[in-house]
Formats: sequence, C-alpha cells, structure tokens
Amino acid sequence: MAMPLRQTVRIGTYLFQQKLRGREKFPLIVELEPLYACNLACEGCGKIQHPAGVLKQRMPVAQAVGAVTESGAPMVSIAGGEPLMHPQIGEIVRQLVAKKKYVFLCTNAMLLRKKLKEFTPSPYFAFAVHIDGLRERHDESVAKEGVFDEAVEAMKEAKRRGFRVTTNSTFFNTDTPQTVIEVLDYLNDELQVDEMMVSPAYAYEKAPDQEHFLGVEQTRELFRKAFAGGNRRRWRLNHSPLFLDFLEGKADFPCTAWAIPNYSLFGWQRPCYLMSDGYVTTYKELVEETDWEAYGRGRDPRCANCMAHCGYEPTAVLATMGSLKESLRAARDTVRA
Repeated sequence: MAMPLRQTVRIGTYLFQQKLRGREKFPLIVELEPLYACNLACEGCGKIQHPAGVLKQRMPVAQAVGAVTESGAPMVSIAGGEPLMHPQIGEIVRQLVAKKKYVFLCTNAMLLRKKLKEFTPSPYFAFAVHIDGLRERHDESVAKEGVFDEAVEAMKEAKRRGFRVTTNSTFFNTDTPQTVIEVLDYLNDELQVDEMMVSPAYAYEKAPDQEHFLGVEQTRELFRKAFAGGNRRRWRLNHSPLFLDFLEGKADFPCTAWAIPNYSLFGWQRPCYLMSDGYVTTYKELVEETDWEAYGRGRDPRCANCMAHCGYEPTAVLATMGSLKESLRAARDTVRA
C-alpha cells in the first residue's frame, strides 16, 4: 500500500501474525462512526436521513475506543456524519493514537481550521478530507457553495501545522476520465496532499440521489482511462497495486467486508457500512454469526455494482501478502512514494 514505511511494516507484521494464528477473518481497519449528524447534505450520502433523535446522539469516548480495542484492528477510519461535530473527537483520537492505532479522521473540513487546536501531529494520525471534484463540481455534490474553497484553505493550514493530510474522492457516472484527472492532478501536484484515495460511488440505499451511481463496467472504463499515460504511477494513491488493478478490470476478487467492519451508534453493522442487515454487540459476533457467503457480486443483488474499498481493498491486500511477486511490487510503490 502507498503509505509511510513505518505503517507499511506495522500492517505487514499484523497480517503475518494473523496468518501464524490461523485466523481466517480479522479486521484490517475499523470504520468508526461516533455520530450520524452532519453540517452538509451530500447527495450521495444518506447518514442524515436518520431520525432526529438518532442525529442528536454522540458515542461516548470509552465506547468508541473500546470497540476498536476489542476488534484488534491496527487502523481506524473515523467518519460519520461529520466527526468534527463530536464534542470529544479530540479525546477519541488522542486515546486511539496512544494505543498506537493508525487513525484517519474523515471530514468535509468545514470545521477543520476551528478544531485543529484539539489535535497534535503524529505519525499515527492523518486528516482525510473528502473532495469530489474541483470547485464547481465539489460544491454541487455537497449542495453548498464555498465548501471547496474552505476545504482547500483548511488542508493548507493543517499541512502548515505539521499534520499529515490525505483525501478521499468519490466518482459518479457524471464523471469522465478528464474530471478524475483534473481533481487528482490538483490534489497531487498543486495542494501536494500526502496520499489520495479514490472510490466508485455505490448506491447507498438512503442516499437522496439514486441515479448517478456507477456500474461495474462503467467503473472499470472510467479508471482505466484516468489511470492511463502514467497517471497511476505518478499520483500518490493510497491503495494497494492490486486494488488499482481491480478498479481497472485487470483483476477480480471476492468481497471480504469482514476486514473493514463498521462500528456505529447501533453497534457492529452487518455486513458493511453500505448495507444494513442488522447489528451485533461485538466484532466476534459479527464475524461468527454473519453468513458471509451470502454477500458479494453474484450472490446478493444489492452487491451487483459494488466495487467499494470496504469490500475489495482488503482482499487485494491479502492477495498481495500471499504473493512474493505482488509483495515486491507493493514494496517498490511504497519506496517510490
């Protein structure tokens, strides 16, 4: 994976330990949602569609940290909703970092400059700012003008203060290879963020906009063309080489959603954060009591067009670890990054 060398070694060691223990299912990164409330109404997200009573809830610090600890995952992605709206988000991050968990705080960055004082730069911590296009396209996707400019200024300020800054960009069927290239060129070359993630939009059932999600073939064509001409090697993409192959249609994998589980106000979500087939109290219950064979493309019709990282990035990582050739390829990418 194109991540700092220290983190690459830590994750590689963790995966090797799971193999030695004979564990077939284990978490790679926990998607932690300590609240559902948000200060934006993005067309592709349905989190704020929850009832008002749910949107007022905030997960206690002990519960959030305890769930991650119980799972044993080495990495945490804190999302929501907008996590910077949580009054104790700084303490949640501090405690997870103290446990040497690699923490990515996903944010739309509207509150970032105001909240920066609550965080301390650390090799275990990064902000992950959601950017879905350049100014006009991004502001349209979040249904509010000025969001792109504020996010850019917030990222610049965070980098100035020594924080690691990454981005996550979701692409829809209204995107073209050129719009993908434009935003990634800007983030990579002009803003010089540390790493970038890309994701094909999935038809999240509560999302207000259900018309602009990508199908499998659309996804493959979009990324195959966007990655052409050396772009894929030039961009600092925070993905394993095999997952990028997957997005281009050069490789295919089964879904391993158990490796990127979601923990929210309701508990551990079955089977992933994109589908709600019930909740359980512990990660152990999630792994042992979920019929994983029932999910994935070709099994559940809801999964037919899914190429989301929560299902397929961990499969690509496991495939990399199981192949000397792919491990060396990933190592080369890490050194180059």
